[in-house]
Amino acid sequence: MKREKKWEQQGVTPLQNDFTRAAEIEGARKKAHHIRLYRRLTVFGLIILLTSIWLGSTIYAQSQTIAGKEQQHEEKLVQLEVVEKQQNKLEEQIRLLNDDDYLSKLARKDYFLSDEGEIIFTMPNDAGKSAEDGKK
Repeated sequence: MKREKKWEQQGVTPLQNDFTRAAEIEGARKKAHHIRLYRRLTVFGLIILLTSIWLGSTIYAQSQTIAGKEQQHEEKLVQLEVVEKQQNKLEEQIRLLNDDDYLSKLARKDYFLSDEGEIIFTMPNDAGKSAEDGKK
């Protein structure tokens, strides 16, 4: 129809035979086919784009989660080292507390206990020195 108007504006009458009608129908079919093709390609392109965006955001979120977990892991390793050192000190202290000689020295030093027949004298200067040693 557009062609007819176009031809009429130029003053030319189009031929109306089977060949021209078949050519017009074929042209309309090809045009409709191209339109459908472009629509399908657009839909598939959008699906691929949305899938890519979804996959990218998922990968990004997972990498952020992994980075957070790795940081927590490092912090926990540092805490583990501190606890292991503390445990070693406590085990050493347990071992020493099981030794009778150490216990007797500790009791004499901290609690001023004495053996039988032993007298403990505390000197004023000694008390000042031990307090200074404790501050250092």
